[in-house]
Amino acid sequence: MLPSLCTVHYSVSPIIYSLSLISPFLPLSVVVQGIPEVSRAVIHIDEQTGKNKYKLLVEGDNLRSVMATHGVNGNRTTSNNTYEVEKTIGIEAARSTIINEIQYTMVNHGMSIDRRHVMLLADLMSYKGEILGITRFGLAKMKESVLMLASFEKTADHLFDAAYFGQKDSVCGEFQASSYCCRVTEIQLLDNKE
Repeated sequence: MLPSLCTVHYSVSPIIYSLSLISPFLPLSVVVQGIPEVSRAVIHIDEQTGKNKYKLLVEGDNLRSVMATHGVNGNRTTSNNTYEVEKTIGIEAARSTIINEIQYTMVNHGMSIDRRHVMLLADLMSYKGEILGITRFGLAKMKESVLMLASFEKTADHLFDAAYFGQKDSVCGEFQASSYCCRVTEIQLLDNKE
């Protein structure tokens, strides 16, 4: 008795079919271009510009090694990991990454924010020379304003500590003034009259 034959039709190219046949025999952890921190690389065709532009999307860390890879244009390499960008390129590049990532996320969710607002947020997160998150831990590292800390989380704890330790909060910025529901110029006028 002859074995039954089955014909399979693939709508993919012969190269992709050949690769799919040998993929089960490949090891699970393959190092891409010698960078152990890179776990996956995908070629993406960007068709939005009308021209077929190819982008290599890499999943993993070690931006420095990716930028130094032969054939990769380090000047056009970007990352969405702000800490990695800060460590590799510097704080200004990390600030720019924060702005671009927030804008990208908002646009993809159908929202638009004035770029100046996002720039203010990025300035607040990076003005100390390191990336600080807008969390209670990041705000605690800023240690600039009792009102800023109290407005985020644990309001009673921050106000109690400020009263106990005799901390003063000079109302000299827009954030502090908005906490008092007034403008900075009005407070300065009151100070000048005294």
